[in-house]
Amino acid sequence: MTRALLGWLVALLCACIAVPAQADELRPGYLELTQLSQNQWRMTWKAPLRTGLVSRASPAAPENCTLGTPSRKLEANALIAVWPLECRGTIAGQALGINGLDTTITDALVRIAPLGQPIQTARLTPDAPSFTVQKRADRWEVARTYLVIGVEHILFGFDHLFFVISLVLLLQRGWVVARAVTAFTVSHSITLVGTTLGFLGLPQNPVESVIALSIMFLAVEIVKSKPGEVRFSQRVPWLVAFLFGLLHGFGFAGALKEIGLPQGEVPMALLTFNIGVEAGQLIVVLATLGVIALVRRIAPLALRPVTLTATYFIGSVASYWFIERTFA
Repeated sequence: MTRALLGWLVALLCACIAVPAQADELRPGYLELTQLSQNQWRMTWKAPLRTGLVSRASPAAPENCTLGTPSRKLEANALIAVWPLECRGTIAGQALGINGLDTTITDALVRIAPLGQPIQTARLTPDAPSFTVQKRADRWEVARTYLVIGVEHILFGFDHLFFVISLVLLLQRGWVVARAVTAFTVSHSITLVGTTLGFLGLPQNPVESVIALSIMFLAVEIVKSKPGEVRFSQRVPWLVAFLFGLLHGFGFAGALKEIGLPQGEVPMALLTFNIGVEAGQLIVVLATLGVIALVRRIAPLALRPVTLTATYFIGSVASYWFIERTFA
């Protein structure tokens, strides 16, 4: 019975962290309307291939807009379609949405960029597949949208997820983990805000490679750790987390750049996105500590094998990411 339960726990952990090829891929669909002139708009629809959005969902333009002939292309792991739109008058007060959203497929993010007006954002779900375009961005809608995006980016941005899980597996003690995660939070917040506001910047591809390398480093530290020996990463975990957090902040900023920030509500969007990231981190930390506590309680001798199984899985995937990002 104990072996079966342990096997189930390992399988559950691996299933929860099963990864796509692109670790930072934005899992929701993405719909963007950009105004080009008084009556001309461009509508861009990005549907990740691993969701049901490609075959079952499609954007619904405002009623006062006429769709032109679309162009389509495959880019990375998504289908991208672009339509020219001709709109009679303003689209403020018109409904914009996604046809075909249901509970079996993902949500969608919407970004509207009118000329000389604040950018608006919204998150569409199966329960709310459309929204009414406003004359100006609503602060609380921005807050809600970017809070959810922040949570989802930790839970589905697998390289950041793996780093946090690895940090917990390395330290395994509540307060030590809390201090290390706090240092990680402070450092990635610095580079996230600095990069988003234009004060800092690094090329995205090398950053993504080093992020994968940071996960590999923690995996090696876990494997080499022995009872009675304290490795460098265990003596000063807050320093390790802080230094690598600076790099992860550049990764967060890169993902946020894909979505864009609503003009006039940049501070609110940044704040709530960061709060969402921290909430996602807290969920991951508590879940991982919970699994460790459960294994330690029912079969203490199995804790090391379970930890190593998860670590080898995470380290192998991170190694693949490092090679792919460095030499692709």
